[in-house]
Amino acid sequence: MIKVQVRFALLALLLPLLLNATHILKDDILNPKASKLVEDMADELLEKTGINGYVVATKEHFPERFNLVAYSRKYEANMSKPYVMLIFAPYALITKTSQQKGRVAILPSDRETALLYSKSDVMDATIDVVAAKDKNTEEDKYNVGIVQGFSELADQIAHSKKVKLTKTLPNETRTIIGVLRVVVSIGAILVFWMFLFRPIVMRIKNGKKE
Repeated sequence: MIKVQVRFALLALLLPLLLNATHILKDDILNPKASKLVEDMADELLEKTGINGYVVATKEHFPERFNLVAYSRKYEANMSKPYVMLIFAPYALITKTSQQKGRVAILPSDRETALLYSKSDVMDATIDVVAAKDKNTEEDKYNVGIVQGFSELADQIAHSKKVKLTKTLPNETRTIIGVLRVVVSIGAILVFWMFLFRPIVMRIKNGKKE
């Protein structure tokens, strides 16, 4: 009788964990801290927007032009709609000629969900960290890239749904890039002014004086 009671008690404790499906469908890369950050963000995203966010972090060596959409279907049984999946595959071959590797895919369950975020912004947030030349290891960059990319994805969906998430991370990279773009634009305008428009203006003024 005591054994039966113990089993029921264990089942009662484990059942909520079993029912709460993980948002990380494959994990060859993430450390425990990064995994928890992704899970926390995904939980809050689902709670406040009704959108499921999933991550596939794989070290699989996909060949050139490997179909990630077809690949994602193997996880359908573990996903609930509506959803968006972030696939991070740093060892996927981009081209045989260059031997360049590393692919990121953002796959929504439907067109309506796809309209909630900017695919290019999410990919930039993920890739910028990995591409940065610093002293961090590749594994560290991969972890930060996945977390930052998923955070950007969650924030954009939340913004589209007009809600605020509290467990996502500020995208400092995007801010820095935005500032650099402004600086570059101003510099380009000054260059055009000094070497193209200013001489024309001066010639017109001098011509009028004569």
